[in-house]
Amino acid sequence: AALFMEGARKGSVVSRANSIGSTSASSVPNTDDEDSDYHQEPYKESYKDRRRRAHSQAEQKRRNAIKKGYDDLQAIVPTCEQQDFSIGSQKLSKAIVLQKTIDYIQFLHKEKKKQEEEVSTLRKDVMALKIMKVNYEQIVKAYQDNPHEGKEQVSDEVKFNVFQGIMDSLFQSFNDSISVTSFQELSACVFSWIEEHCKPQTLQDIVIGVLHQLKNQLY
Repeated sequence: AALFMEGARKGSVVSRANSIGSTSASSVPNTDDEDSDYHQEPYKESYKDRRRRAHSQAEQKRRNAIKKGYDDLQAIVPTCEQQDFSIGSQKLSKAIVLQKTIDYIQFLHKEKKKQEEEVSTLRKDVMALKIMKVNYEQIVKAYQDNPHEGKEQVSDEVKFNVFQGIMDSLFQSFNDSISVTSFQELSACVFSWIEEHCKPQTLQDIVIGVLHQLKNQLY
């Protein structure tokens, strides 16, 4: 009876162990099956995220364009390249770059105006020289056509009187037209006077009038 009871007890223990093992095995999840059936869905970007990303890219592009613009100004404007001892070796701020650019543009405008005035003055000089050239060409041509006419017949005194009469006539118009308030006005008035009173026809009329006057005095 004792052996029978011991055998029964061992049999019940083995059966309980088997049932517990089967129960534990059934409670463990089948990861192989679940891994084969599980598929992770891809992340979908929302409209707000796309809009935020596009705005960030546009803002970064705008900042890069502004930075490039300031860098170009610093490279173009000479005063931005010069060392400013007031700020030492620090990088120029945007406000300083803009101010230096404005100052340089104003300087260029003044230089342009100055050059335009110089060009205008040179044009008047050229016009005056052309008038003188025409007059001298006429004198040379008249002498070449008649090289011996009147030679040794006119005294130096008569020549001086002719010259004096011409100069007196020109000085009268010169004195009436020229302003000597400043050198700038004097320069402008001189060229205006030359263009108006030193034309070939005007000079010819003056010379003819002086010659007629001296002719009446001599004869």
